[in-house]
Amino acid sequence: MSDPVEAEVWRERARGLRAVQDMAGADRAIAEAARLAPGDPLTAFLRAQSAYELGHPAAALFAKAVQLWPENPDVLRNHALALASEGDPVSAEQVLLKALAARPDWLEGQRVLASLRYSHGDADTYDKGLADAVKAMPRHQGLWLGWFTLRAQQRDWRAAGRILDEAAAHMGETRAIASARAFLASESGDLAEARTRLAALAGVEDEFLELCRIRTALRGGDAAAARDLALPLTRTRLAGQVWPYLSTAWRLLGDPRAAWLDGDPVLHGVVDVGFSPAELAELAALLRRLHTAALPYAEQSVRGGTQTDRSILLREEPLLAEARLRLMEGVRSVIASLPPLDPAHPVLGRPRHDLRISGSWSVRLGAGGFNVTHSHPVGWLSATFYAALPDDPGPAPAGALHLGAPPAELGLDLAPYAVIPPRAGHMVVFPSILWHGTVPIAAGERLNIAFDVVPAAG
Repeated sequence: MSDPVEAEVWRERARGLRAVQDMAGADRAIAEAARLAPGDPLTAFLRAQSAYELGHPAAALFAKAVQLWPENPDVLRNHALALASEGDPVSAEQVLLKALAARPDWLEGQRVLASLRYSHGDADTYDKGLADAVKAMPRHQGLWLGWFTLRAQQRDWRAAGRILDEAAAHMGETRAIASARAFLASESGDLAEARTRLAALAGVEDEFLELCRIRTALRGGDAAAARDLALPLTRTRLAGQVWPYLSTAWRLLGDPRAAWLDGDPVLHGVVDVGFSPAELAELAALLRRLHTAALPYAEQSVRGGTQTDRSILLREEPLLAEARLRLMEGVRSVIASLPPLDPAHPVLGRPRHDLRISGSWSVRLGAGGFNVTHSHPVGWLSATFYAALPDDPGPAPAGALHLGAPPAELGLDLAPYAVIPPRAGHMVVFPSILWHGTVPIAAGERLNIAFDVVPAAG
């Protein structure tokens, strides 16, 4: 007998447990809600999602949720993702293709389809879904820009430019297309065209353009302009994205505020979290099983390796649960050594207790593999823990983590604040807004767990 009222009580209990990241407890609560209301679409969806996040088989549960809630695109998307994670990318693709045949303008579905195709080895025709969609709906700007973004992520500037030309032929030079052309000019190195196009868009307030203007100023050697563009944005929702650019501008200008922001020495800590060699070997074997993709996700920083999906430190495997406890204890030890509270500082001004993991993943790099320089705009502190390393990664500093050097494509002569050689069983913790990347390895395997933490409030 269905009891929807009691089921809602259990759903609320599950929400509360998820808020404190008791994922196993939340799973038990939502399973009870599903028992009490087996025909409720939302409960079925939450039940499937909980199993998926914990690393349990979830495709069948999502299939049931789809039957109950076929009009919800999130259920369809996550059904496909669960199928792919369980080793059936062909069925995952079919789920998405069926939905997209009825609604080719489902942008999230197109993005996921392209991402699945690419990460499972199709580096040539992964964007065919969007190529076909714009033929069916040639005046749909979102589809054109979604296709452009896919090619731009691969730095395939020629293809990206052709897409914009085709889009303009159907719709004219819209403001969005003009903004994309400015971005394309800047990122592909045509600074003269980028400046001309950005000048034509003066006065247009757009987050995409704001970052493009900052990057163009830095590329052109105008650190003062980059500073003046970035500083007001630190009081907006773009703050997490612009702080590393502001740091770069301050460093180029010799401004002491760079040391205030990044630390002198740079804010970071290195911790041995106490895994034995046998535990590390077991953990590495588990992580390898989670790396099911053939290529890295196009939108991520990995080159020459793969990255897992979902938040691996929320999974239910006992070894990962133990890793979570030890890693979080290590983070707390680094937090205890931070400089005093500074209310004006984006890192030192935040609460230092009641922490939550806001994302966690594993990166597995092979010969020539590395992470391009990037930052984590939505994190507070970021960490990387080394589970396995090559016996001979190549001449030093091969495989090292570097902190503070801006992205290479900006063409700036700024050395990293620190270059930290990896050690198996050790973890490096640093501010999420700090530029960071890795030096390529020549051979072997570099396997880690990376994650971001944030305070629950503030």
